[in-house]
Amino acid sequence: MLKIQSLEAKLRKRLIAKYGPSSEKLSDQQLELLEAEPGVSSEEVEAEAARDIEVLVRRGGSKERKHPGRQQLPESLPRVEKIVKLDEAQCLCGQCGRCLEVIGYETSEQLEVEPAKYFVLVTKREKRACGNCGEAGVKTAPVAERIVEKGLASDWVVVDTVIAKYCDHLPLYRQSAVLERETEVEIHRATMDGWVMRVGELLGPVVEAMKRELLAGTYLQADETPVPVQVKEGRGKNHQAYLWQYSRPGLHGRGGAAVFDFQMGRSREGPKKLLRNFAGILQTDGYSAYDKVGAPGMVHAACWAHARRKFIDALKLNPKDADAARVVARMNEMFAVDAAAREAGWGLEERQAARREQARPLLDGLREELLRLSKSALPSSELGKGVSYTLSLWKRLVCFVDHAELELSNNRAENSMRRVALGRKNWIHVGSEEAGPKVAAILSIVETCKRLEIPVREYLMAVLPGMGGRKLSEVAKLTPEAWRDSRSGA
Repeated sequence: MLKIQSLEAKLRKRLIAKYGPSSEKLSDQQLELLEAEPGVSSEEVEAEAARDIEVLVRRGGSKERKHPGRQQLPESLPRVEKIVKLDEAQCLCGQCGRCLEVIGYETSEQLEVEPAKYFVLVTKREKRACGNCGEAGVKTAPVAERIVEKGLASDWVVVDTVIAKYCDHLPLYRQSAVLERETEVEIHRATMDGWVMRVGELLGPVVEAMKRELLAGTYLQADETPVPVQVKEGRGKNHQAYLWQYSRPGLHGRGGAAVFDFQMGRSREGPKKLLRNFAGILQTDGYSAYDKVGAPGMVHAACWAHARRKFIDALKLNPKDADAARVVARMNEMFAVDAAAREAGWGLEERQAARREQARPLLDGLREELLRLSKSALPSSELGKGVSYTLSLWKRLVCFVDHAELELSNNRAENSMRRVALGRKNWIHVGSEEAGPKVAAILSIVETCKRLEIPVREYLMAVLPGMGGRKLSEVAKLTPEAWRDSRSGA
């Protein structure tokens, strides 16, 4: 029986790591259903988690939820009106026979779509010459700057290919098949891969500018995830490389740029090199590779969500575990302090005052509880592991009381990894070690645009053409954040 429980715990951990922090709220049956469904998105995980948001701590009753009502379609979408008229017979009054007058309409709205329309864009550049003397030669209109010079596809098609792969997780071989079906044009996936790599190459300098901005700041969250890479040696086998993600969450975990750094391994060398001059706050999980990195004076903070998750796992295995329930309840009270500040729209100073007043007593009580449990809980049990993990990182966990901008968790950084996790289920691997940094650049832009609520297609169409000929001083003004601010006049 204990062996079965241990195996169930390991399986649950694997599924939570796969589907992200939101999935920790799901039952084992819900996780099994997600696993059975191919290509599950982060939005689907969050929607499933929202159905059962009480985490085994409050078993006494169910939370009343007000029905949100009928969903309204965004006002930003264009409206096309369709008027449905009465039949001629219905237009006559049943009493006097006169024609009925229109007094209004019963209105309803549905989301509609126009199928994609492919066509060949024929560009004719005007040529002029003097018809009198002929001495001035021929003048031709300039060639428009393009993402892929002399390519068969337009910029729009190239950008759509990138978005389909890294936003919608659609592999290039499927995109090639769709294009052939819709247009009868056969474009090999190797050609499409060339488009994608060109985009990644052009975005490289932009991501380097984003990286400099992040490292010049005062607060970073970091996380890493594996990504298979094809290598020449050992045919048929993939090398386990890693994407390290560094980001700025912004107040209450909203907004902020995210940069992915491609490394062929999971050793300390990656973060050590990138963070060598960083002297702000670095928030990570408990992975030891983040130890002893950064400049002197750097503050290393830990994540409360990781600590809480371990006790939630103990509750999943034994819902009657009163000790685990008390620990989770105390942690939930601490998260509730920040949740109240977020709902009230408080700034950093107001939130920090609430933390010092309300969170400090909770921390003192929680530490006493953990020290007591460390003497009674089995070290190999899920509860014992949670106690050991939390106490070993205690100094890093309580940093948030003294640092106003520090969030309780680095869930935002973990959420950024979902796009990679879902993508690699579909596009399987990165094609080569050389392609890794280009893929990382694309993922950095896509994730940052999502965080900043920027239309990624609009952004890429605006900055990619002509990017190869820009100076570094110009590139710094084309990061997603700078581009957004220039459009809004900030």
